[in-house]
Amino acid sequence: MKLVPIGIAMLGDERRTVMDRVESKCKYQIEKFADILRNKIEYINGTKPEIVVAPKIISSIKDSKEVGEYFLSKGVRILVLLYYIWNYPYLVWPLVDIVGKDKPILHVSNNEGLYPGNVGLLATDGALRQAGLRTHRLIGDLDDPKLQDEVVKWIIAAEAYVSLRGQVYGMYGGHSMGMETGYFHMIPIQKTFGVTVYQIDQLWLVKEMEKVPEEEVEKGFKWLSELLGDRIKYDGKALTPEKLKMQLRLYLAMKKVNEEYGFDFCGIKGQRELSEHVVIPDIAEMLMNDPYDWNGPKEPFVCATEADSLGALTMQILKYISRGLPVLFADVRLYVPEKDIWVFVNSGEHASFYASYSLDPKVNFRKITLWPAEEMYFPAGGASVEFDSDPAEMTFARLGIRDDKLYMVIVRGDAIDLPEEEKKKIKEQTNPTWPHMFVKLKASYEEFINVFPANHIHGIPGDHVKELVYFCQIAGIKPIVLGEDKKRFLPPLWEQLK
Repeated sequence: MKLVPIGIAMLGDERRTVMDRVESKCKYQIEKFADILRNKIEYINGTKPEIVVAPKIISSIKDSKEVGEYFLSKGVRILVLLYYIWNYPYLVWPLVDIVGKDKPILHVSNNEGLYPGNVGLLATDGALRQAGLRTHRLIGDLDDPKLQDEVVKWIIAAEAYVSLRGQVYGMYGGHSMGMETGYFHMIPIQKTFGVTVYQIDQLWLVKEMEKVPEEEVEKGFKWLSELLGDRIKYDGKALTPEKLKMQLRLYLAMKKVNEEYGFDFCGIKGQRELSEHVVIPDIAEMLMNDPYDWNGPKEPFVCATEADSLGALTMQILKYISRGLPVLFADVRLYVPEKDIWVFVNSGEHASFYASYSLDPKVNFRKITLWPAEEMYFPAGGASVEFDSDPAEMTFARLGIRDDKLYMVIVRGDAIDLPEEEKKKIKEQTNPTWPHMFVKLKASYEEFINVFPANHIHGIPGDHVKELVYFCQIAGIKPIVLGEDKKRFLPPLWEQLK
């Protein structure tokens, strides 16, 4: 995954008589903090962000400039200011002005009377906020696991925000079937995230499919056949070996074009051109989003069905927040009032990872069946992917836009299991050949339906509400947290002053 370096600096006292006594303690604290970050922050594929420690404690204007230039030379794009003693607040400005005021800034201080770092924090960050900077503050003992957890959550959020800068979304076709919540809104997205889009017609993929090496298709077909056996439900019409191989060709063609163009994530229109005249993209979408294919482990590559651009962007954010896991894409398909559960379904877009949340395809594919695509919707045919997600705690989110202003709806929930007869009855109301997640949201039906911005929802395993709130605050967009979790968060200063 693309990650950016994190710079750690500490402001000191201008008086040399003071620094001679405490400088060694300050250096110990900053190295201790750096080691915490090195040990605690790791992504699913083993990637770790580079931790850059300032070569000196900043005790003069000259020091501040030198540390700023050092960070600039190391590519630092996230700044953590550590406080251990009283400091001279004005010394922060040369550093911040050189590194850049647009960089996320976290202030972390001890809470001691003898060494009042929190006094220096409030004085220094107070100056930055006066100038309109959006910053965050954490105070506590560096050995406290709660403080360490908060720091890690902030770092993960900051990495998600900064790493998006310069990324390009590859859109195959346009937004599907007139779904206007799927537009790529250039101005607010570019201004907020620094992300752009390049649109390629789906015909390009069709032509690239013709160039895919036959041996690679056969390799993928053998892999799927061995994993699934008689759970590939060939019918001689909509689903044949040839149709399944065509879906694998689409995956390989899209993978090749993504690499050649340098796309960071993508979306594919599918309906109606591919689904009526070529093949449905379900298998291709699943494999793009999965952490593996027949060539072994790989980084999940976000691919949104129906070229849902805000959906793809939400997924890319969630991928970073989860440290590289596949991201769920689903329709908000059905509410079951007697059980107060939601049924999240989509025609194959679920990554197979969500069957059992494993990085091993053999574990996930035990639950998967490939069915013939439903002719009414998908006359070109191909395989639809079917499974029920295992139980898990989930965090769901979706970017929305109102009057050119981006916001994000965030809600936790539990993917649950149900008795087989109940699941069968519910699936007959949706589509039994598609993947399903049965979800108990930690928010009421009324609250959810009142604010949710689109028909597509996205999610990752675990509780990641805090990271997403941090992300939104760093990006300057409104987080709308639903249910019991909204009580956990106070609006930041810049929201209170609007």
